[in-house]
Amino acid sequence: MGGSAMYELVRVGVGKLVGEIIRLENDMATIQVYEETSGVTVGDEVLRTSQPLSVSLGPGILGSIFDGIQRPLQTINEISNSIYIPKGVFIPALDSNTEWEFSAANNMKVGSHITGGDIYGIVMENSLIKEHKMMLPPRARGTITYIAEPGNYTINDVILETEFDGEKTKHKMVHVWPVRSPRPCAEKVPANRPLLTGQRVLDALFPCVLGGTTAIPGAFGCGKTVISQSLSKYSNSDIIVYVGCGERGNEMSEVLRDFPELTCDNNGVTESIMKRTALVANTSNMPVAAREASIYTGITLSEYFRDMGYNVSMMADSTSRWAEALREISGRLAEMPADSGYPAYLGARLASFYERAGRVTCLGSPNREGSVSIVGAVSPPGGDFSDPVTSATLGIVQVFWGLDKKLAQRKHFPSINWLISYSKYMRALEEYYDKEYPEFTALRTKVKEILQEEEDLSEIVQLVGKASLAESDKITLEVAKLLKDDFLQQNGYTPYDRYCPFYKTVGMLKNMVGFYDMAQHAVESTAQTEDKITWAIIRDRMSPILYKLSSMKFKDPVKDGEQNIREEFDNLYDEIQANFRLLQE
Repeated sequence: MGGSAMYELVRVGVGKLVGEIIRLENDMATIQVYEETSGVTVGDEVLRTSQPLSVSLGPGILGSIFDGIQRPLQTINEISNSIYIPKGVFIPALDSNTEWEFSAANNMKVGSHITGGDIYGIVMENSLIKEHKMMLPPRARGTITYIAEPGNYTINDVILETEFDGEKTKHKMVHVWPVRSPRPCAEKVPANRPLLTGQRVLDALFPCVLGGTTAIPGAFGCGKTVISQSLSKYSNSDIIVYVGCGERGNEMSEVLRDFPELTCDNNGVTESIMKRTALVANTSNMPVAAREASIYTGITLSEYFRDMGYNVSMMADSTSRWAEALREISGRLAEMPADSGYPAYLGARLASFYERAGRVTCLGSPNREGSVSIVGAVSPPGGDFSDPVTSATLGIVQVFWGLDKKLAQRKHFPSINWLISYSKYMRALEEYYDKEYPEFTALRTKVKEILQEEEDLSEIVQLVGKASLAESDKITLEVAKLLKDDFLQQNGYTPYDRYCPFYKTVGMLKNMVGFYDMAQHAVESTAQTEDKITWAIIRDRMSPILYKLSSMKFKDPVKDGEQNIREEFDNLYDEIQANFRLLQE
C-alpha cells in the first residue's frame, strides 16, 4: 500500500466494498470497511481511488434520504427490490437523469473574472427552496471562457468553463468535497439572532442562536427525538439536515414515515417539509464504521447550504452512538483506552465536529451571510450526565437542554428541567430582544426567580404544609404551578400548541408575571391594615382571570392570527390591572 494516504477511499475484495484507510505503518494499511466484510479472504485485492471520503454537492440533495456515506437509499431500493443494501453497491448520490432549470447570474459573462465561492448561476431546486445557488468550488478561480445559456441541464452537463494560467477547467452543477475538511469561509461573525424552535420553554428560558451549538442529553423515553423533530418541523431555519446516527432502526423509520407527510406554510401555500430537508439515515443495525462517517457527511451538506447564504440546522441523533463507534474502532486498532473505554481523543473529535457550527460571511460575491446550528442529542446510559460523552460535550456546547426522566414520567412534555438547563447566549441576544421585545429580558429573569423560589419552598411545604406559609409564598407557589402547567408544558399533538410563535410566548409571560407582581403588591400594601388581602381572597375574586390566564395557550396562531392574539393578551392585561384596583379599593 505504498503511496496511499490517510483517510483515502479504497475498494476491498471481489465485491468492491467501500473502505477507508485509518492507519498507515510503513507498507501496511489498516482499513475500516463501511460494509459487512464476511467473505473477504486473504489474497483479495484492494483498489485505491486516490481520493478521500467525499460527498457530492449539487441540486437534488434536498428531499433525498442517504446512508452514512451518501448512497441514495430510495434509488438502491428501486434497483435491488430488497429491504437490504446489496454489498459493494455503487450508485451516484445525485440523480444524473433529472434535468434542472439553470439561469446564469447577470454579472457573469464570458471574460468575467471569477473566484472560489462566487455565485455564477441559480437552479430552481423546488417550490419551497426556489434558489439553489451555483457556486464555484472554494479552491477554483480563473476567467470565464464559456457559460451555459438559460435552459434545462443535468448535473453532468458542463455549464461553466474557466481558464487560469493557460489551463482550462470544466465545471458541472455538482462538485465533490472531502467530508473531514471544513469548507472555508471569509470570516466567522458573532451570532446574534435567535433560533426559534416554537417550544416556549426553549425560546423563553434557554434560547439558542442561529449558528449556535446545543446538546440535548436525556435518558430513553424523555423526548429527545420529539424535540429534534419539532425543531426540524417548526424552527426558523431555511434548511434542515437530520442525521440519525446509531439510533434504533424503528425510530429512524418513524422519521422517514412522518417527514414526507409533514407540511409547513410558506406565504399561505402548504409545502411538504421534505422539500427543505436532507436525511442521513445510519441506524444502529448498519455498519459501525459508516456511523462515524455519517456525522461528517451531515455537517458537510450543512456547510454547502450555509455557503449559499442559508441558515441551516443540523440535528445529530445521537452523538453518543457516534462516540461508541469511535470506541469500537479505537479498540480494534488497539489504542490506549481512556475513561469508560472511550479513546483519549474523544473530546478533540467532538470539538472538531461542533466547531464547524457558526455564523459566517461566505466566500465570494455577492456578499452574504449563512449559519450552521448544531443540535446534538446525547443518550447517556441510565441518564447519567457524568458519562464521558456528555461531560465532554457540555464542555464544548453553549446551550444545554437537560431532559428529566421524572418530568417525562409525570407526562410533563417537553421534559426540559428548568433548574439544570442553561444557555450562554443570553448576552448575545440582548440587542435583538431590546429592539424587538423590550420587556422580555426582565420577564424571563422574573420567571426564573419564581421557579427557583418554588423549588426552595416545595421542601418546606412537604414538612409543614401549605397553610403555614406566608401569603407572598402562597402566591409564588400558585403562579409557579400556573407557569409549569400552562406555559412550560406544551402539547405537540394539537394544532394550537404544537408550535408557539415568539410574540405569543412573550404575551403569555407578560400576563402571568404581571398577575404575580400585582398580587404580591396587593398583599404587601395591605399587610399592615385591617382589610388584609390574602391569597384566598385573590383566588376567589379572580377565578375568571386565573381561568383566562391558563387558557391563553389555546389561542391558535393560524386560525386567530397575530393581530387578534396580541389584542386579546393586551385586553387581558388591562383587565387584570382593573380587577386589582377594584380589590384594593
